[in-house]
Amino acid sequence: MKRHALSAFAGVLLWLALAPAQAVEILRWERLPLAVQLVVGQERVIFIDRNVRVGVPDSAAAHLRVQSAGGAIYLRAGEPLPPTRLQLQDVESGALILLDIAAEPVQVGQPPLEPVRIVDAQQSPATRYGGETAGATEAAAPDRQVRKRETPVPVVLTRYAAQNLYAPLRTVEPVAGIGRVNLRRDLPLDTLLPTLPVQARALAAWRLEDQWVTAVRLTNTAARWLDLDPRALQGNFVAATFQHPNLGPAGQASDTTVVYLVTRGRGLAEALLPRLSPIDASVNLPPPGAAGTVGGASDEK
Repeated sequence: MKRHALSAFAGVLLWLALAPAQAVEILRWERLPLAVQLVVGQERVIFIDRNVRVGVPDSAAAHLRVQSAGGAIYLRAGEPLPPTRLQLQDVESGALILLDIAAEPVQVGQPPLEPVRIVDAQQSPATRYGGETAGATEAAAPDRQVRKRETPVPVVLTRYAAQNLYAPLRTVEPVAGIGRVNLRRDLPLDTLLPTLPVQARALAAWRLEDQWVTAVRLTNTAARWLDLDPRALQGNFVAATFQHPNLGPAGQASDTTVVYLVTRGRGLAEALLPRLSPIDASVNLPPPGAAGTVGGASDEK
């Protein structure tokens, strides 16, 4: 039963990493107007996680489409706009947030603008992603502090590491308690995936409470596609997540990815063989004939 539970948990983490990810620009409201850039003809989404009324000046109303639903605001400029101030008013509290928007024509080759998330700088860390839930301190026993988080620590660490490696740094939202830790770049990782022809190299590591996440780069050395399965990893890991589900043949742009390994009470060096997980996930692997390869036709397309 425990084996199936671990397999299901690893599958959930793998799904989280493989789901289409889009960077989000974080803006902090500190009672100073927030600058939001628009591109003519493109809709930009602003997440604010509260119901708001949007005040638009008459000078911009005819050229700016504004919609608000479910804590998100959708802005689309029909033509270039000079700097214009919008007022967002919280329906419940009446508090105001000021946005300074401007719209410019789209440039050749310009990528779509990222969504924006507005967070309150005075907001308690308890309601931030990965933070402690409200009331955790009050509920703690006098002689022992009980820490409860709204999101499991392995998920917080994995997401944070993936954002640091793949997302623009300005979009990485800090998580209270996470810190970078020293890591041996020459750490031998030959036993990590012994059944696959891959080269592994440690990139970076972070720690939160008593758990570590280590990002390891994997490079395919074979001329065929490889499936990546967390059950094939050898070591004592709490969770493992691949950035991509497979590796392309050596020499192609898709021949490299990253695996995020979460360990408890120790770093990666102390979690590798000869240490073993108390649960052997490899028993759930598919037959050898079906493992490690992919029908490359669809992937190559």
